[in-house]
Amino acid sequence: MIIKNGLVLRKNRFKKMDIQIKKGIITKIAEKIDDTKDKQIIDASGKHILPGFVDLHTHLRDPGQTYKEDIVTGTRAAAKGGYTTICAMPNTEPIVDNIATVEYIKRKANDLGYCKVLVIGALTKKSEGIEIAEIGNMLEGGIVAVSDDGKCVQNTKIMLNAMKYVSSFNIPIIIHAEDYSLSGKGQINAGKMSTKLGLGGIPALAEELIISRDIMLAENLKCHLHIAHISTARSIQMVREAKQRGLKITAEVTPHHLLLTEEACASYDTNTKVKPPLRTEKDRMACVEGLLDGTIDFIATDHAPHSDFEKEKEFSIAPFGINGLETAFASLFTGLVLNKKLELPFLINKISTTPAQFLKLNCGEISKGKYADIAIADLDAEILFSPESILSKSNNTPYINKTLKGKIEKTICEGRITWDSGA
Repeated sequence: MIIKNGLVLRKNRFKKMDIQIKKGIITKIAEKIDDTKDKQIIDASGKHILPGFVDLHTHLRDPGQTYKEDIVTGTRAAAKGGYTTICAMPNTEPIVDNIATVEYIKRKANDLGYCKVLVIGALTKKSEGIEIAEIGNMLEGGIVAVSDDGKCVQNTKIMLNAMKYVSSFNIPIIIHAEDYSLSGKGQINAGKMSTKLGLGGIPALAEELIISRDIMLAENLKCHLHIAHISTARSIQMVREAKQRGLKITAEVTPHHLLLTEEACASYDTNTKVKPPLRTEKDRMACVEGLLDGTIDFIATDHAPHSDFEKEKEFSIAPFGINGLETAFASLFTGLVLNKKLELPFLINKISTTPAQFLKLNCGEISKGKYADIAIADLDAEILFSPESILSKSNNTPYINKTLKGKIEKTICEGRITWDSGA
């Protein structure tokens, strides 16, 4: 395969070049490649050639909740969004706390998936926060991290013991930071908006207390702590200070926490109900600043699909979560790059290069010898996210029936075309 005449991102600059791919690997990058033996030529004139995106935080709902999503639909949605590698979170049914479930996900993804799927195992059995899971066995199955995402270990002694155990395996613990005694039955960010709407509030302190606790535990145990979907200005400042002390603390932020605030909940649209909740403009700006100064390491989607019948309920009883794989790049490009908050190469670094480096993957940049994981984008093209166009089983996105710029025309995963908008 040869991709010709595209604007290739290399060393933070775009340059018109050709790319040759053989056996799933990038073998040559040059201003002009003419090889008559290659039968598959892709003309990418005027298009931007980006390294395939990597998502550390995807809920595939498979096994057990396949009416919401499954590995086929989730990976197909990922490919449409330009993703070539995603990490499956363990809060399925059953919970991924054993090697058999790890192997089920890997086998199905390998046989039927449209992108590579890495598995994150549970930190505690059934993610109940009571007993540490069989992490050693799951490592033999190939998990890349552990997390009770969707839940949070409330007992400090158990978290301490879990960190001691995991620190011997050289993999990160990913935390969902939420003190249940403070978040309670809250629905949106605690503040003026929750009072105005008459909805229960989730205070910023519910996140900040757990992050403070776990940073102190990680500092004591030299453990790699990764904070999922960080959302408050104070949380980001704590991570900033921990990094300045030299701790192995990393963090991710979602597209929706970079782009939206609690004001989006004003219409009681359940497609804005997420956990942690959308926060204030001050918090949103802190997320952008944290990303710019390196406090936040990368962007992850927290793709959390639900069925229509679950989301089409009153705001107070609808489940938390929105889908994000298909809208992440276009929403970030439209909301932050076109508005001159971020440069495009910086954004690509945060959705591809840095998460690939975090997972020690041979992708995340377009270079000779790397996997041919590539997204071809038409940045001028507009996309209407209608329910009919969405490939995920879930339509629950705040961008439904909205138009964004930055269309992924093709996605190539290890040399195989996994998404083609013209097919």
